[in-house]
Amino acid sequence: MLLRIEDIDTVRCTPALEVQMLRDLEWIGFEWDEEPIRQSERFGIYGVHADELADAGLLYGSRLSRSNITGIVQEAEAQGQIWPRDPDGSPLFPGRAYEDEECDDRGAALRLDVRDAIAHAGRDLAWTEFGEGPDGEHGDVQASPKAWGDFVLIRKDTPTSYHLACVVDDALQGVTDVVRGVDLFHATSAHVLLQALFGFVTPAYRHHGLLMADDTRKLSKSERDTSLRSLREAGVQPADIWRMIGFAAG
Repeated sequence: MLLRIEDIDTVRCTPALEVQMLRDLEWIGFEWDEEPIRQSERFGIYGVHADELADAGLLYGSRLSRSNITGIVQEAEAQGQIWPRDPDGSPLFPGRAYEDEECDDRGAALRLDVRDAIAHAGRDLAWTEFGEGPDGEHGDVQASPKAWGDFVLIRKDTPTSYHLACVVDDALQGVTDVVRGVDLFHATSAHVLLQALFGFVTPAYRHHGLLMADDTRKLSKSERDTSLRSLREAGVQPADIWRMIGFAAG
């Protein structure tokens, strides 16, 4: 059992939050076998793999801001066009044609040309799901990376993205089974595509339920929701937490 500290956002991911997270995991009885690796210490590794995709012509620089994209979408919708949304509900990126081809990639985010990437993948894009997706998906699941459009692989402010970092680390750590929250179920489609591009083996996945707020939102620090520490102090037991996310007690 491996635990990984996914702290590529070095501003929000502070040492104090990491210490609290480890205490919370120990409290609910989660045990891991090796010293956790920290993604913030592995940016160079992710860069090497991103270069592979760039050399294959699958990445392009993107300088459009969120407000730029919103403006493009609003203009299209005002003309009666139905703009596609990704699984999280955000408008799909307009595409490579909207970028300034005269600009270089310095200081820009790098996006994956998903259509070209799918053609380049050279294998069926699917995974085995031992948990359950938001619509009851289980067993053999066909990946749908087009649902994300041309997603960001390298962020402007960070030399990687969650998608790239977790895919590379899963492969380099020899991960066979990924256990994570159901809010990341749809992201697996993007990850399966990247695994195919790099020639990585696709692990099995188990997506589990989330601790939910009273209004059915997932608990969030940004919304000042109750933390695991607060639940513990209120008398909630570890077995209660396991049941709440869909695992049998014990």
